[in-house]
Amino acid sequence: MLKDLINLGVGSALLAKEKVEEELKELIDKGKMSKEEAEKLIEKAKAKGEEQEQALKEEIKKALKEVLEEMGLATKEDLEKLREELGKSKTGEK
Repeated sequence: MLKDLINLGVGSALLAKEKVEEELKELIDKGKMSKEEAEKLIEKAKAKGEEQEQALKEEIKKALKEVLEEMGLATKEDLEKLREELGKSKTGEK
C-alpha cells in the first residue's frame, strides 16, 4: 500500500511538472514571460520540491520508527548494543 501511495505521488508530480512546463512554454510563446523568468521559476519550484521531499522523508522515518517501537521490534542500535555485550561477555569484560 505504501508503495502504491509513493507511486501515485510520483506520477502526480510528473503530470504536474509536464503541465507547468506546457503552461510556461505558452507564456513564453505569447511573450508574457521571458525564457529566463521561466527558468528561474522552474528552479525555484524544483528547490521547493526538494525541500518538501526531504521533509516527507523525515516524517516517514519518524512514523516508521514509532511503529517499530510500538511493535517492540529491535532497532539497528539495539542489535549493535547486543553484539557489544555478547562480545564483552565472551572475553570476560564488564
